[in-house]
Order: sequence, then C-alpha cells, then structure tokens
Amino acid sequence: MPGGKHLLGKPRRHIFGTAKVGEKGQIVIPKDARTLFHIQPGDTLLILGDEQTGIIVTRPDVLQDAAKQIFDGMERE
Repeated sequence: MPGGKHLLGKPRRHIFGTAKVGEKGQIVIPKDARTLFHIQPGDTLLILGDEQTGIIVTRPDVLQDAAKQIFDGMERE
C-alpha cells in the first residue's frame, strides 16, 4: 500500500525505541507497543527468526490467522 498506510489511514509501522537485553536474556517491550498490541502480563508471544533479516515477535494467533487465509484461498481455487 502506498505510503505505508492501512486501508483506514492508520499507520502500519511504528518505531518504539530500543530495549536492552538483561543478564537472563529478557527484554522489556516498550509500553507504547504493549498498549498498541494489547500485550498483557502473562501473554504468550511467538518468537521467529531469520539469520539475515532478524527476529519477529508476534502473537501466535497472527500466524494462525495468516494460515487460515492461505488455506481459505486454496479452497477457492
């Protein structure tokens, strides 16, 4: 989509700042990101990685929704 905008005009990409990795390998997700993505204490997040492009942190249901769209598209063909 042109200009990095959502269909409804909301931005899709954000820069939330940085996070330091603690001694136990933990990071703190910035408050603005937790608020925007409705992340609460105790939530489970999925961590994916690609050695060249980096790490993705997302909710497991995001991939479930993407897989459903793919399978639904396959059924229509």
